[in-house]
Amino acid sequence: MKRRAPVLKGICLLLAAFAVLIPAATALGFQQEEIPTGFLGAMVGVMFLVFAVLYVYFSLALQTIAKKTNTENAWLAWIPIANVILMLNIAKKPLWWFILCLIPFVNIVITIIVWMAIAEARRKPGWWGILLIVPVVGLIVPGYLAWSD
Repeated sequence: MKRRAPVLKGICLLLAAFAVLIPAATALGFQQEEIPTGFLGAMVGVMFLVFAVLYVYFSLALQTIAKKTNTENAWLAWIPIANVILMLNIAKKPLWWFILCLIPFVNIVITIIVWMAIAEARRKPGWWGILLIVPVVGLIVPGYLAWSD
């Protein structure tokens, strides 16, 4: 669940960059067929860098949350599929919920429920988990849950 959020955000950022920068390149006088390869390469490189920074941020936040809630194997936050299992352990939800994370649209609801339980495990109000779906605030929530007192 948690890992899906940065992956989806990274993909959305990449698509948004293509949706914004390619028309910007055509507005600068480039034809669609003439857009320089270096321009596209630089755009992909920047998106990769943004994705890597988000991945490190979310992994550090999840690892810190796991340590503060005394959950075993906090290092699982760095492994893409295993971090979902770590989140379920922090939230004290059954492991079969992982299957629910694979079902489209159901995974959104399950992610919110799990993040609400993670917030409550950190002794914060459960509505902090709902804030995860708000675009910019969703980036702040894991950091707040990890590094606040």
